[in-house]
Amino acid sequence: MNIVEVAKQRFTTKAYDSEKKLTAEQHQQLLDLLRYSPSSLNLQPWHFFVVTSDEGKAQILPGIREFNAAKVQNAAMVVVFATVDQLDEQHLAAVHSQETKDGRFKDQASGDANDNGRRQYVAAFTGNEQYQRHWLERQAYISLGFLLLGAASLGLNATPIEGFDPEKMDEVLGLKEKGLHSLVVASVGFNSEKDFNASLPKSRFSEQDVITEL
Repeated sequence: MNIVEVAKQRFTTKAYDSEKKLTAEQHQQLLDLLRYSPSSLNLQPWHFFVVTSDEGKAQILPGIREFNAAKVQNAAMVVVFATVDQLDEQHLAAVHSQETKDGRFKDQASGDANDNGRRQYVAAFTGNEQYQRHWLERQAYISLGFLLLGAASLGLNATPIEGFDPEKMDEVLGLKEKGLHSLVVASVGFNSEKDFNASLPKSRFSEQDVITEL
């Protein structure tokens, strides 16, 4: 199935079958989708908390709104997307070090030029903490989109969840101490027969309504 057909056929799951679990291969594929998501300047300003155990679900459940609790409890995997509070020297150095290790630069001069360019771009927003915070958060939503579409391509169902308490989630995961804050949650697994949304036709505005070609 091509990617457009996947996009047309996927849907937001409203109810999961708690008896169905991910295979080890499916689990790893979902982790790869998260890790290989693109980000501006390759900053990767995120951390993903991947929950599959009953104990882990119980830990994050206080941060989930009641109307989304069943989606967390019954899904095969739940991902809490967190982003860094700010870009510090340690993070920028880690990105450059990893890129160097992965062989992205032909020599040290090109690597240094790339690192300096990235730092100059980041420095332009240093004086506006709110803008930088929102910019970094938008990167996590790119990874969310990758997960949703990627899960569907693997024959899995998924649900983006913004109905949660970020402050409570940050507390139960100890994110403040880690320099992180939670942004969005997603559940992945297998929909149940009670999932009413599975049989409903997809509804979208027309191409003319949402797309302007210039």
